[in-house]
Amino acid sequence: MHPFLKNGLAVLAGICVGGIVNFGIILISSSIVAPPEGVDVSSVESIKANIHLYKPIHFLFPFLAHAIGTLAGALLTIKLSKNIKSAYVIALIFLYGGISMVTQVPGPLWFSVLDLGLAYIPMAWLATKISG
Repeated sequence: MHPFLKNGLAVLAGICVGGIVNFGIILISSSIVAPPEGVDVSSVESIKANIHLYKPIHFLFPFLAHAIGTLAGALLTIKLSKNIKSAYVIALIFLYGGISMVTQVPGPLWFSVLDLGLAYIPMAWLATKISG
């Protein structure tokens, strides 16, 4: 298989798996850490209107979803493509999603900095180290 096609398919697979992991963690998060009273987590408008009710614990699972989703996608992409640079492609794609999330659902500045600074590029780096 042509390396460009192989790498492209590996990145596509990494995006899919990373997205599924991210979504799965977000899906189970409200059963582990209940959202603030009166917040409909299925509505971005409800989250935006009630973000002031969120405590630091409520931001744990979104961070874990972003970090572990990126890590899983990067690991799979490296495994399939045999190219560690592909992990950073995954991280940049997920970082774009993180930036989009931060602009659409404004949260506390500390969370935005933590999330954008640690959940994406460092996870790609970690994936390269785990992959050897």
